[in-house]
Amino acid sequence: MPNPSARHTRTPAAATADATRRGPLATPAEVAAYLGVPVKTLYQWKYRGIGPNVHKVGRHLRYHWHEVDAWLNAQATYDLAV
Repeated sequence: MPNPSARHTRTPAAATADATRRGPLATPAEVAAYLGVPVKTLYQWKYRGIGPNVHKVGRHLRYHWHEVDAWLNAQATYDLAV
């Protein structure tokens, strides 16, 4: 039988610190407004695999803001001056 005291347990303070560092998840409507595109475009990008990384939470789609910003920065590196 495993020793219950040997399990890794997180303190409430550590869990709160992690949640603060992660920040809130964004809805497709929030990301669409931030990027200035229709929500339907986000769904098309998800289907085609070309948009920001998206996560399913239950049946809902959610975005991490830092991943949206990273994706946006990667798009800005495209050289138009050819």
